[in-house]
Amino acid sequence: MSSKKIQSALISVYYKDGLAPIVELLHKNGVKIYSTGGTQTFIEEMGIPVTAVEDLTSYPSIFGGRVKTLHPKVFGGILYRRDNEGDVQTAAQFEIPSIDLVIVDLYPFEETVAGGASEDDIIEKIDIGGISLIRGAAKNFNDVLIVSSRTQYAEVLALLEAKNGGTDLADRKRFAMLAFGVSSHYDTAIHAYFSGNTTDIYDFKALPNHSLRYGENPHQTATFYGDLEALFEKLNGKELSYNNLVDVDACITLLDEFTQTSFVIIKHTNACGVASAETVKQAYLNAFACDTISAFGGVLATNGEVDAEAAEAMNSLFFEILIAPSFTPEALEILKTKKNRILLKRNEVAFGKKMFKTLLNGVLEQDKDLATETASQMRTVTEKAPSEAELKALEFALKVCKHTKSNTIVLAKDGQLIASGVGQTSRVDALKQAIEKANEFGFDLTGSVMASDAFFPFPDCVEIAHKAGITAVVQPGGSIKDKDSIAYCDANGLAMVMTGVRHFKH
Repeated sequence: MSSKKIQSALISVYYKDGLAPIVELLHKNGVKIYSTGGTQTFIEEMGIPVTAVEDLTSYPSIFGGRVKTLHPKVFGGILYRRDNEGDVQTAAQFEIPSIDLVIVDLYPFEETVAGGASEDDIIEKIDIGGISLIRGAAKNFNDVLIVSSRTQYAEVLALLEAKNGGTDLADRKRFAMLAFGVSSHYDTAIHAYFSGNTTDIYDFKALPNHSLRYGENPHQTATFYGDLEALFEKLNGKELSYNNLVDVDACITLLDEFTQTSFVIIKHTNACGVASAETVKQAYLNAFACDTISAFGGVLATNGEVDAEAAEAMNSLFFEILIAPSFTPEALEILKTKKNRILLKRNEVAFGKKMFKTLLNGVLEQDKDLATETASQMRTVTEKAPSEAELKALEFALKVCKHTKSNTIVLAKDGQLIASGVGQTSRVDALKQAIEKANEFGFDLTGSVMASDAFFPFPDCVEIAHKAGITAVVQPGGSIKDKDSIAYCDANGLAMVMTGVRHFKH
């Protein structure tokens, strides 16, 4: 019979928040409760009877708490098969009670690592008994319900209330699945610590998850795995969608290239406006001027506090999301006049250094592109060297170029993106697109600079750029015909620098 009434439970948890209603429900249903340490004290203070695990095993907690539950009377009570005559007889012979419910969480290993604790403290947070209880109870899901994380408390409480303290086989199997996800993620975090990599996600299924309205298109389902609440505090607006999240990622990864007060506007993962200025308001106005059409419905982000002046400047624009480290009360009052507008206050959270992408029948893993070349890493290859102002503009343009879909050309001047050509099959087409957009929005390209994500196989791009008024170029170099582009620049007074680093983005 798959439906089963819970008669006994083992509860041993690190976090007590949300536990009390479950304990009260178990007591109300006559469930015998076993517990350890702080959880036992917590239950006793509720006035609910509880049996110490030490009384069950006749062994105290030893080795500074390293060994508490590792005993046949505990694990036998969890693992013996109720429909196996031999197991039942063995349980009776050794006076092993049945344990139908296990509620346990794990020592906060990841939190301890993140807090910068000593290695000794970190090692002590590698749970042994807890992880064994989770695996044992999950293995015997035919008879035992395992609750392996405090994030499951609300769900299990609703389940037990709905089924009068009982569970069905499907319920127990689902919680077993969740339990193995918890144990997998926990071991992954420990492995990451020992391998020296503590920020990358490998076992994403064990992360907090949130079902999205739909995926990239309405006929696709989608789920986000990750802790958005740690990264953002949502101050206003509707729920984030799949496409929102993709653009948010593109927005903040580009923004993080800049230390000066800057503003980024993203549309379909590409920048349609980027600028650095003395104030958030001016940075926004300069970024918006880059492409006043594409900014409509975009995702916006700044690394400075949004004040009332900045809020007033951008309030007339329809945009999906605005991200900032802080907002003044006056700014929030202005921006919240649009109820669906999403306002996100960004927290400082470390990101991983790896990227993952599903492909064919497998997964690609690669290092993130964390290289950003500064003026000191740019090698002048032409007779004319770029001026100090041009070098600053080249640095700026290259940061934007790195985060733009290939093939790409980025045009910039004085801390402002003027235009870009994105995702083109030809670098010449990318340049022509950028020049056309710059002209459309009234920019004078005289004295501007150009960044390319890859080398020029022919001198045609530098020739087109020169005729448009561009005076300095940054590119990785590496073509067997680099000398042709250099020769054109020398003959026409252009400055060119090479970095030796390519920034393809597919």
